[in-house]
Amino acid sequence: MDIGSTIRAIRNRKNITIAQMSEGTGLSKGFISNMENNNTSPSIQSLQAVAQFLNIPLPYLLLEKEQKMRVVRKEDREYTTYSKEKIKVEHLTSKGGLTIQRVEFPPGASTGDASHAHEGEECHLVLQGKILAEQGEDSVVLEEGDAFSWNACVPHFVQNVGEGTAIVLIAVYTDGESADVL
Repeated sequence: MDIGSTIRAIRNRKNITIAQMSEGTGLSKGFISNMENNNTSPSIQSLQAVAQFLNIPLPYLLLEKEQKMRVVRKEDREYTTYSKEKIKVEHLTSKGGLTIQRVEFPPGASTGDASHAHEGEECHLVLQGKILAEQGEDSVVLEEGDAFSWNACVPHFVQNVGEGTAIVLIAVYTDGESADVL
């Protein structure tokens, strides 16, 4: 755990000196320096004093790097194209078993010739266009602003039934690290 680097980064970002932090927390300058360099293991009481002084939640200091916020810039996103129908999937972000994708369906494009199934739960929001969503005996046409969800282990099918491109925002949760929806 690299608590010290996190504390130093926050202190520097807020333009706070070690002396100011020492005065505000009651901790010695030497202790703060050792803590920031990971040369000592601070007590929960010391960490609470630091967190209160820096005005941040204590649990934030205890997060590992991979547990903190993940940012994916637009220019760094990955794209995948599926099927002969050129369905374009923009992989927006993921965290643990949750994945969010923006999927573009050209007119008439579908997720395949037949229903398919995979692990996970899915939530969809139609951002543009008109799509047909089918699962089991359920069949519904959805338009911009409509949303639906389903258990993806039950065979399902999605098709653009509109005249223009349909865009769907899809959140998929699986017990694994990532999921493909198509």
